[in-house]
Amino acid sequence: MRWKRVLFSGLGIGLIYTLFIHAKTTPDSPVQDKPIRTIVIDAGHGGSDPGAKGNYSHEKDIALDVALKLGKILEEALPDVKIVYTRKTDRFDDVHRKAAIANEAQGDLFISIHCNAAGDLSRVVGYKTQTYRNKKKKKVTRKVAIYEKYPNPAKGTETYVWATSKNNAKTESLRNNSVVVFDANSEETKELMANSDPETLIMLNTLRNVYFDQSLRLSTLVEDEFTRVGRISRGARQRNDKGILVLHATAMPSVLVELGFISNPEEENYLNSADGQSEMANCIARAVKRYKDELERVYKSSETGRKAAPVETPVQVPVQQPAVQNIATSVSVKTEPTPPAADPSTHYKVQLMISEKLYARGSTMFQKLDGTIEREDLKQGKKKVHKYTWGSFRTEAEAHAAVYKAKKQGFKDAFVVTYKNGERVDL
Repeated sequence: MRWKRVLFSGLGIGLIYTLFIHAKTTPDSPVQDKPIRTIVIDAGHGGSDPGAKGNYSHEKDIALDVALKLGKILEEALPDVKIVYTRKTDRFDDVHRKAAIANEAQGDLFISIHCNAAGDLSRVVGYKTQTYRNKKKKKVTRKVAIYEKYPNPAKGTETYVWATSKNNAKTESLRNNSVVVFDANSEETKELMANSDPETLIMLNTLRNVYFDQSLRLSTLVEDEFTRVGRISRGARQRNDKGILVLHATAMPSVLVELGFISNPEEENYLNSADGQSEMANCIARAVKRYKDELERVYKSSETGRKAAPVETPVQVPVQQPAVQNIATSVSVKTEPTPPAADPSTHYKVQLMISEKLYARGSTMFQKLDGTIEREDLKQGKKKVHKYTWGSFRTEAEAHAAVYKAKKQGFKDAFVVTYKNGERVDL
């Protein structure tokens, strides 16, 4: 059963992030060595629900176009994975139905596509004189500001995971969809899920935490891919306490991608363009491919005592020409129960952030990070930005521990980068 594999692997490895192992097995069935067999793609809103509105377009239409393009790319690039859509036409389903479609499909990953929006802003464009009578009925004049509205300049991408305030709801979705989670429609499983004993709760909470880490990893990869083609990333983040139902009601790792601000005229044009939609779909597809590769590597390395699965020929996802220079095309995370001897020619660093602001290496924001802070100046479109990296670590485990520390210090988008013989490389 998947829950036993997750728990015992977690106890053996010690770090919850390495619990990428969630192969779907039953007691009487052969072991499946593919951790991702079904991906559910959700085009946000639809039908009578247009979602956010721009000057000339609706969120529901952009979300559907990109969702279909993403699905087509994944179907061609990952023929071993089944792609399921919550909708393929301009149809309305409420969020509960969307989550049910994903759970009924027994998805291993849920990706919801949306567009962001921000309300208009106001600015003073002049003044006028206003006359009125005060309490003593005496005429009084005053100067009153005249305002006009203008589009909010907010722009950029965001990728969400469910809020930790909704952890109990996510746990309950795992309990209610035990057939999906454990691939076992047995009396044993039903009885186990009906129990409220501490062991069952611990097992469900552990699995939920695994899914949270996996969701956060994918959201980071999606934002990384957007950054590489020149998009402004607002980061991988949690929704506020209100939460997002399709994320905490689906019994699988789940993310929601905000493609950009339809309320921003410049981004609205990009979101509606064929090139823009193709670029966004390819970014998400590359992130999914990287995520899937990571899961399969860690899964295979953790299957001790089992015959190694044959190595498949890698499938290439089309790569758009990146607009951000000097940034590697992929970052891999490889965790093994027994780490091999460190390659002296390989070391790891932590990329803290890419920012338009120029910070000194001795800035107070870096003071709690022991080690060297490096800055690299890049071109992002026509803008000059600065990439900040920290440290030099012999092993990937040390680097991941450093990432954890960096995030604690406020660098929410920190991740590991690999260098071989002084050059940043793709693994």
